[in-house]
Amino acid sequence: MTEAMTRTTDAVRANRAMMERDQASAALGLVVERDDPGHAVVSMRVRDDMTNGFHITHGGFVFALADTAFAIACNEDDRVTVAAGADISFLKSTVAGQTLTATAVRRTRAGRSGIYDVTVVDELGDTVAEFRGRSRTTNQAF
Repeated sequence: MTEAMTRTTDAVRANRAMMERDQASAALGLVVERDDPGHAVVSMRVRDDMTNGFHITHGGFVFALADTAFAIACNEDDRVTVAAGADISFLKSTVAGQTLTATAVRRTRAGRSGIYDVTVVDELGDTVAEFRGRSRTTNQAF
């Protein structure tokens, strides 16, 4: 096994352990579809209790979905990486019963800082939100 393959395997193992401890994502019913270093796909079925007073998906839940995909993508090695900041643009509303999928990809990583973009789509592939996360890698090991 090459050194790069070992790093990838270690990052995936660390991400899976992180997600096993993630009570918030579990409570939301998030499903990790892909967890490669620098790339993650996470889905969520919108429940009635995730809607707001207008009967549309509360933006906080869309953000949480995108943020989880971002967290998985940016934890690329054996050091804990956290959000330094994030922005989201909501482009289309959704309702209970729909399935949302967030795809996170690394745009750049330099030193301890990184930028990751996350696109959230509905089951038809229509873009629901665009999220940009800024990461900071700590000195703490997983």
